[in-house]
Amino acid sequence: MYRILVTDDEEKIRALIKKYAIFEGHSVTEAGTGMEALALCRREKFDIIIMDIMMPDLDGFSAVKEIRKHSNTPIIMLSARGEEYDRIHGFETGIDDYVVKPFSSKELMMRIDAIMKRVKKPNGETRAHETYESQELVADFTARKLTIDGIDIDLTPKEYDLIFYMIKNRGIALSRENLITNVWGYDFFGDDRTLDTHIKKLRKSLGDYSDRITTLRGVGYRFEG
Repeated sequence: MYRILVTDDEEKIRALIKKYAIFEGHSVTEAGTGMEALALCRREKFDIIIMDIMMPDLDGFSAVKEIRKHSNTPIIMLSARGEEYDRIHGFETGIDDYVVKPFSSKELMMRIDAIMKRVKKPNGETRAHETYESQELVADFTARKLTIDGIDIDLTPKEYDLIFYMIKNRGIALSRENLITNVWGYDFFGDDRTLDTHIKKLRKSLGDYSDRITTLRGVGYRFEG
């Protein structure tokens, strides 16, 4: 069961999502504005957030930026607009998925499951602590942490997924299709530019280690080391 925060100024949309989420066994908290969502996120912990873009007092993009200052909770953005700019801007602010209205409630539940399977271990699962170390770059796969020179690097959930996948497949040429399929999943509706934007942000976060991500012209990327 997941704790879901549904943020949308349309009561009918919130009620529809809540109906299907409860049917799937999840619990739902509702917020009608971006400010209300921020207040709830500061008081409570959620497994995943569904965030509309167009809302009074604080739009979805601004709300996501504020949430990302203190939380890496996965976020699915809802919008009546399907323009490429909005999708890319959403991913740049740190969302994990983008769904265009009108949408299928069943598909939305599947997207939630797909994201949670990638970011959360099943209850009761135990495994050995898995890490990768190269000089002062340390990736802790089990704890979902990346540190450089002993300092935690703040990444979005999708950026963690991307860098961890590349590190685990270091030395291997990874095509754009491979990365999109294995990091974003089968239901990804973006394009190569979304991947390139995430790579650009990762390189900036890696600082002196940015050259570990090599661009393979016409193919994709490779993590060196």
